[in-house]
Amino acid sequence: MTSTLPTTPTAAASGTFALGGDLPIHRLGYGAMQITGPGIWGMPADPEECLRVLRRLPELGVNFIDTANSYGPHVSEMLIADALHPYPEGLVIATKAGLERPGPGRWTPKGDPAYLRAECEGSLSRLKVERIDLFQLHRVDKDVPADEQFGLLAELVQEGKVRHVGLSEVTVEQIEAARRVVPIATVQNRYNLAERQSEDVLEYCQREGIGFIPWYPLLTGKLAQPGSTLARAAERLGATPAQVALAWLLKRSPVMLPIPGTSKVAHLDENVAAASLQLSADEVEALSREVGAA
Repeated sequence: MTSTLPTTPTAAASGTFALGGDLPIHRLGYGAMQITGPGIWGMPADPEECLRVLRRLPELGVNFIDTANSYGPHVSEMLIADALHPYPEGLVIATKAGLERPGPGRWTPKGDPAYLRAECEGSLSRLKVERIDLFQLHRVDKDVPADEQFGLLAELVQEGKVRHVGLSEVTVEQIEAARRVVPIATVQNRYNLAERQSEDVLEYCQREGIGFIPWYPLLTGKLAQPGSTLARAAERLGATPAQVALAWLLKRSPVMLPIPGTSKVAHLDENVAAASLQLSADEVEALSREVGAA
């Protein structure tokens, strides 16, 4: 089947969303976790290729980058600044705080307000910005009163160090608790074609106009097996199953903001091309029904 993918991919084809109601971005963004070493620790094996990936983003219309203090730690933020500062007009960089890194592949929640403040200051310095566009609580630390964590985020907004606040891996109840303290612009939960445990959170975000950032967006599980709806759609479109999975996410909800990550330019182009795929209504409906086969 002849490919229907564009020769020049652009994230603009994914449509737009206004973070916090006032910060427009293209809905297909970039997740910067993979521009680090094994276990999300240390420098990547090919730093120059990672810098090329980052510099390619504006050329492809990608104007939303998601990173975190804990990626490296610090490595992802530093590479973003090295590659793109001074930043192109309209580029939105989101980062996260609230996890300690004892070693490769290890993550420990730490929501102490003093620690979150220090992480914010560190991110401001590494990203070379005066204000973080979107500052996300990476995890709600169960050992620290939630309102203290949310309250610190509100303080950072009031001080002008943070423009908008986001949450990660939370329930609807936690979002509502946070919103009693500080406005919430985005929620970032694990969600993909094969894993939709956060369906209730997505529905809540859609009702409330909150951006939903699905991390690990490319997982397809058994849904990509030969003869499946996903495989047939990919064949019809001349695309890969992963590209169809991204296209499905964009169709799933107008508040969906996928952030596929990669450390290779060729893979980046492939991901962005998915924004232009036109799934039929029947394909979208069939893929939505097949979650049980994952």
